[in-house]
Amino acid sequence: MKSPHLIIIGGGFAGIEMLKQLNGLPIKVTLLDKNNYHTFQPLLYQIASGGLGPDAIAYPLRKIVGRIPNIAFRMAEVKSIDTNQNIVTTDIGDFTYDYLCIATGSVTNFFGNKNLQEFAMELKSIPQALDLRSKILQEFEKAVSQTESGQIEQTLNFVVVGGGPTGVETAGAIAEIKNNVLPSDYSEINKNFMKIHLIEASDRILAAMSEISSEKATEFLKNLGVEVHLKTQVKDFTGTELLLGDGSIIKTETVIWAAGVKGEFPQGIESNSIGRGNRILVDEISKIKGLNNVFALGDVAMMTHEEKYPNGHPMVAPVAVQQANLLVKNLQAIINGKETKAFSYFDKGSMATVGRHRAVFESFGIKMQGIIAWLGWMFLHLMLLVGFRNRLVVFVNWLWNYVSYQRAIRIITRPYKGKN
Repeated sequence: MKSPHLIIIGGGFAGIEMLKQLNGLPIKVTLLDKNNYHTFQPLLYQIASGGLGPDAIAYPLRKIVGRIPNIAFRMAEVKSIDTNQNIVTTDIGDFTYDYLCIATGSVTNFFGNKNLQEFAMELKSIPQALDLRSKILQEFEKAVSQTESGQIEQTLNFVVVGGGPTGVETAGAIAEIKNNVLPSDYSEINKNFMKIHLIEASDRILAAMSEISSEKATEFLKNLGVEVHLKTQVKDFTGTELLLGDGSIIKTETVIWAAGVKGEFPQGIESNSIGRGNRILVDEISKIKGLNNVFALGDVAMMTHEEKYPNGHPMVAPVAVQQANLLVKNLQAIINGKETKAFSYFDKGSMATVGRHRAVFESFGIKMQGIIAWLGWMFLHLMLLVGFRNRLVVFVNWLWNYVSYQRAIRIITRPYKGKN
């Protein structure tokens, strides 16, 4: 019998997990992705802050696919999906499928604010992380030549919007640059001119974690010199002035937007199958509602059958991995005419680092803060990286950063010239 053909769109956490589980099964698989590498997104902020190079968190997809006989990879940008004809249209041609899995992840959500979209920095991909790193270093170089206090303060004002893990970790990393890199590399600049602001609309940062962890993370940030603004909304950004909800203005040229994400997927999904946050509505086995052979996983999928998650599961890697693992089993059951199993998310905990010796860690009811949580954060992230070389490169860089108190990569190889 002819093996069914499964197309997976996206080589993120869900896509990679599916490849591992599909190894050797009687299913023909084609993986489509616009990049030829997998990105370990939780460490993107370290690329932006110069702690790691892009090769440390990127892993070639062909290195995974090349040793699996039933799986092929095509570097292609998917343009649209025809769910009636079972066709995926890409920039390199059309592909037909028996089953389709959409695992395209998420992009930054600016909530319709065009100025923020034009001027604010993003942190969802390696190119964006490299842009941010260049932007930070270029601001330092610019500040060296500025003499008027108003000018230099605007140049050295860095604002992070969003108090989730990405925002907290990014703010902490930039604060460490201020405390350790600026005095040594830019001795002409008084480091006190540099300000880091973290803006959060709710009453505490890391809202998904306990109040104890939120309070400790806030304390860590303040000890690093970060100004934390709670219950504060951002209204607009002109490129030089950030307007806040209370009418106040922060003069800055660097705003890092980490205040929201939304699902991203190709054209072809009916509007009645799209829910809040531009996520695709799926049932308990990740099948898109109204379709029999198309599935969605991870950030792009909204599964609401569990009472604990009426607005869908958290947009984090563990959800994507667990959904992918179960979907492979359910696909085998569907092909063989057997009963499928409903997804149930097993939350192993949350963590965030706020710099050297500073982290918060929650798992199975255990709450830790400080150096023990920091060591646990480092160990788990090392183990989650794909590939031994990536783990080794990250470990060596972290060891150097720890011993030298420096960020290893401080060169501008691709100057940032704006989004347009």
